[in-house]
Amino acid sequence: MDSTGPDLLTRRLQQAGMRDVCTVEPASGGLAAAAGIAHRADGSRVFVKTFADAEATDAFAAEAEGLQALRDLGGMTTPEVLAADSNVLVLAMLEPRPSSQAFWTDLAHDLARLHTTTAHDRFGWHRDNWLGRRRQRNPWADDGHAFFAEHRLLRWLEEPAVAGALGPADRAALERLCDRLPDLLPDRPACLTHGDLWAQNVLATPGGRPALIDPAVSYMWAEVDLAHLWTTSPPPESRSFFDLYAELVGLDRDWRDRMPVLQLRQHLAVIAQFDDDWGAADMVRATLAPFRRSTPTSPATMET
Repeated sequence: MDSTGPDLLTRRLQQAGMRDVCTVEPASGGLAAAAGIAHRADGSRVFVKTFADAEATDAFAAEAEGLQALRDLGGMTTPEVLAADSNVLVLAMLEPRPSSQAFWTDLAHDLARLHTTTAHDRFGWHRDNWLGRRRQRNPWADDGHAFFAEHRLLRWLEEPAVAGALGPADRAALERLCDRLPDLLPDRPACLTHGDLWAQNVLATPGGRPALIDPAVSYMWAEVDLAHLWTTSPPPESRSFFDLYAELVGLDRDWRDRMPVLQLRQHLAVIAQFDDDWGAADMVRATLAPFRRSTPTSPATMET
């Protein structure tokens, strides 16, 4: 019996009380969990995902809470949670996003509303949650630069795969960059962020509205969400999204220069979790290159 695919998902659905599942087909796109689309006896479909082991026992409860927070606090559209326990997450079905500029225009307005209406006086979240299969640490903090340095960047140096991929000079450069964060990133307030907002986590409702999945929420700088979209091969029709979002939230014209520094966290998380890092280690080293000197150059000169 398959221990990672449809058979495992069927068993987990049955354990959650959903006994009318006829078939489960594998779903593409996810990287950390086994996922599928379950077809029920009444003809309806649901999305289901699980982990083969019990390492992240609170991951699905934290994810369900994150979806609700985005919806209730930030007005975002997220899928209905049908079941969430230590073994399985079951969500109402969404649709692939349409290939239209209008869709991304809607997303720009939605994301701008999320980021401008959920300001918070501290950084963090009331609990830890998960970024893929690694715990995201969210202790409350007053200083955003210190929070980002300790819990979004330096935190990954303890991961064996990161230690193997980055040499002593890279680690020293990252520490030096963290010391310089107040010079590199503006002092902005915290707001509710999705936390893992790459293009694969943007889907659509049956009516074609943007809908978000797979959050790792926290109160953080809004630009961490923007950086993830900007640097993970967004589709051509999304080009207008970035300029419109920048206009809606009042970004300065230098925001693009900050994206590589903000995206370091996501690159480090990829290195930590996957055998194929899709070039993440090379991108980390490129961003850290100016910080191998005691006096780094302007962030505008860093490779993007």
